[in-house]
Amino acid sequence: MLQPGLIVSCQAREDNPLRGPHFMAAMARAAAQGGAAGLRANGPADIRALKASTALPVIGIIKAELEGYEVIITPDFAHALAVAEAGADVIALDATARPHPDGTARDLIARVKRELGVPVFADVATFDEGIAAAEAGADYVATTLSGYTSDTQAPPGAGPDLALLERLCHALDVPVVGEGRFETPEQVAAAFALGAFAVVVGTAITNPREITRRFVRTVPPR
Repeated sequence: MLQPGLIVSCQAREDNPLRGPHFMAAMARAAAQGGAAGLRANGPADIRALKASTALPVIGIIKAELEGYEVIITPDFAHALAVAEAGADVIALDATARPHPDGTARDLIARVKRELGVPVFADVATFDEGIAAAEAGADYVATTLSGYTSDTQAPPGAGPDLALLERLCHALDVPVVGEGRFETPEQVAAAFALGAFAVVVGTAITNPREITRRFVRTVPPR
């Protein structure tokens, strides 16, 4: 099970120079040395690499684009099974109200719990989705997808959805995790002050390309 604290998402897009298990394992070791309480990884190869390189619990996902569906994060049971077989300690999946290949998010959460026996980390976008995920048996509820669905689209430069985080913290008995657009230590501190069990940070820690771009934008033209 996860411990309270900072969770570092070690992921890289296909066009990122750091793409690949070797780089993600090194990133995970650096995160562990920095005091991270857990890790998040995408795909069986990266999950295995992180499990082999640190003792930290790993939240595993598989991002898969399936024709006819908007859900991407571990969208069905077959992908959840692959995450479990790779050794993930927790399985994260899209728990929004959007259609899923295997029915609903509730159906997927219940089946993963029943057949795989692995804790479920529900990525939601709204308050109602968070309530529904907890009722379906999710072990953790995270604000991961707030701002990334058609109903919750966040404007450019928007920070994390702390309002949603606070509402879920007050309403749920399961641990609530802040995730999505956390860029500063101050934002992370604010999430914990509101009652977050943990906070997931990705790009702001593990994507040197984007970190560099943030600094470059402050350089005056010559």
